[in-house]
Amino acid sequence: MSTKQGPLAGIRVIELAGIGPGPHAALLLADLGADVVRVQRAGGLRPEGTPTDAQLRSRTIVEANLKDPADIEKVLGLIERADILIEGFRPGVTERMGLGPDVTLERNPRLVYGRMTGWGQEGPLAPVAGHDINYISLTGVLHAIGRKGERPVPPLNMVGDFGGGSMFLIFGLLAALIERQTSGKGQVVDAAMVDGALALSHMIWGFRGQGMWNDERGNNLLDTGMAFYDTYETSDGKYMAVGAIEPQFYAELLRLLELDAADLPGQLDPAGQDTLRKTFTETFKSKTRDEWAAIFEGTDACTSPILTFAEAPQNAHVAARGALIELDGVTQHAPAPRFSRTPNGTPTAPPRVATPIDTVWN
Repeated sequence: MSTKQGPLAGIRVIELAGIGPGPHAALLLADLGADVVRVQRAGGLRPEGTPTDAQLRSRTIVEANLKDPADIEKVLGLIERADILIEGFRPGVTERMGLGPDVTLERNPRLVYGRMTGWGQEGPLAPVAGHDINYISLTGVLHAIGRKGERPVPPLNMVGDFGGGSMFLIFGLLAALIERQTSGKGQVVDAAMVDGALALSHMIWGFRGQGMWNDERGNNLLDTGMAFYDTYETSDGKYMAVGAIEPQFYAELLRLLELDAADLPGQLDPAGQDTLRKTFTETFKSKTRDEWAAIFEGTDACTSPILTFAEAPQNAHVAARGALIELDGVTQHAPAPRFSRTPNGTPTAPPRVATPIDTVWN
C-alpha cells in the first residue's frame, strides 16, 4: 500500500535515467504522489557535502547495468508491477536493450510506455541528435521570439524541453491511464518536443490564419511590436513588464503613468507605436523599479516588476502561496497544481544512497 500523498498515490512509475524532460516529468508525477523508481547506472549518486540534482527529488533510485541481461531481467521484474515507464533515448535504443514496448507490454499488458524525444519516434530527423533550440527552430516558434531587426532569442529551454516536452509527455501518460480504465490495456505514448512546441503555439497559428500575425519579429501583438506589451528600463537599471492589452487595462496604465490619452497616438495604431514606446521609455526612466512596483501594485494595469531568480522568493504573492520551497539547500518550486481533496505531499530530497533493486515494491 502506497504511503505517498496526492492524487496519483498508488501509481507506480519506472524512470529509465536520462536528462531534461524525462526526469522533469518523473519529478512532476512524484510531486502528485506517484511512486517513482529511477533506474540508473552505478556511481551516479552525489555524496553528502555536494549539491544535489533538484530534478531527482521524491524518488527511489536503484542502480542497474542495462547492458547486463541479469540486470535487465531485474528491471523487467519491476516493470511487471508498474503502471508507467518513462524513457528518453533515441528511437530503437530500449528495443536493443531488451526493454522496448514489445517486450515490456508482453510482460505487463497494462503498462503505459512513455517515450520522450525531440523529434518523435518516426520521421527523417527521428534518429538525429538535438536540443531544445533545434526542436523549436523548425516550428516557427524560435523565429518569432526577438526584437525587430535583431536575431531570434532562445527562450531558455522552456518551450521545447519542458513546455512542449515533459508537460505533453505527462498529458499523454495521464490520458493513457484514463483510457486504460475502460480497455484494461496499456499503450505507447510518443511524446515529441517538436509536436508539443507546435501545440503550444496554436494561438499564433490562429492569428496567422486570420491575417493578424506576420513573420517579421517585433511587429505583432505579443512580440514587442506593440508598446503596451513590452519591457521598460527604470531609473535604477531594472525593469518593468507591461501587458496592458485590453482598453480598460491600457487606460489604467496611462492613468498611473500620469499620461493623457489625448496627447498620444491611438493604442492600436501601428504608425504610432514608436511614439508610444518613446513616451513609455522616458516615463519609466523617471522612477526606480520598486517605486513603480508600489504604484502599480494591486491595480488592473497589468504592469509588474521584473524580478531575478534571487528576488522571486521574496515576492509577497509567491511567498504567500508558498510557491517556492527550499529542499536540501536548493530553492525550487513547490508541487503544483493544488488539489482540494487529495493534497500533494512534501517533496523529499534526492537520495544519496541507492536502494537495492530486489527490495523495491516487495
